[in-house]
Amino acid sequence: MLTEHSHQPVIGLTGGIGSGKSTVARILADLGCFVSDSDAAAKAELNEPEVRDQLIAWWGREILDRETGRPDRSRIAAIVFNDARERKKLEGLIHPRIEAGRRAAFANAPSGTKAFVIDAPLLLEAGLDRECDAVIFVETPEEARRARVLAERGWDGAELARREAAQIPLDEKRIRADHIVSNDGEPGELTDRVRRTLETIINRHRRGIASSTYPDDRDE
Repeated sequence: MLTEHSHQPVIGLTGGIGSGKSTVARILADLGCFVSDSDAAAKAELNEPEVRDQLIAWWGREILDRETGRPDRSRIAAIVFNDARERKKLEGLIHPRIEAGRRAAFANAPSGTKAFVIDAPLLLEAGLDRECDAVIFVETPEEARRARVLAERGWDGAELARREAAQIPLDEKRIRADHIVSNDGEPGELTDRVRRTLETIINRHRRGIASSTYPDDRDE
């Protein structure tokens, strides 16, 4: 576990597509946490020469943007979200690279970091929850999620459903999480909820360290 030699907990974020996980991650960063953004890391990895060359070997130069010569994420998505085998190939190529980068980033995080946060679309699917001391599920009404992905990504309801079909069902994500943060109100309300949840996670983590260090010092 990433925290076996650390006093800071590792927190994973999960939830439906468009639930606002990145917003929660930004709040946690503002509260003193160090955030690893797996989606941003994946975008960067696609442009690495060895990754780009492998993608071309698999799928041809048609996956490149004609103007930039870089891998076109929409074209890659059209391939991997229609074929589970192709998706697994891509994940097998990208995920280890993202993991190595995340571990290096966490190891070099600023002193005073309150917690480490893994913001990964496939947190549970990739088994990253095993690296976490706590997992937060961001609960957001489906109507709000649909409106958000339409406005920000141009996805209609069918595209949202297609992409979510490639992930663990929301009910299972909710059950497997340690904490649920509702994102259904004003930004200030969400910030307060995230702050309280972070405080709970940190306090529980500290008690866990104390219990393992002094096993006879138990709460009454």
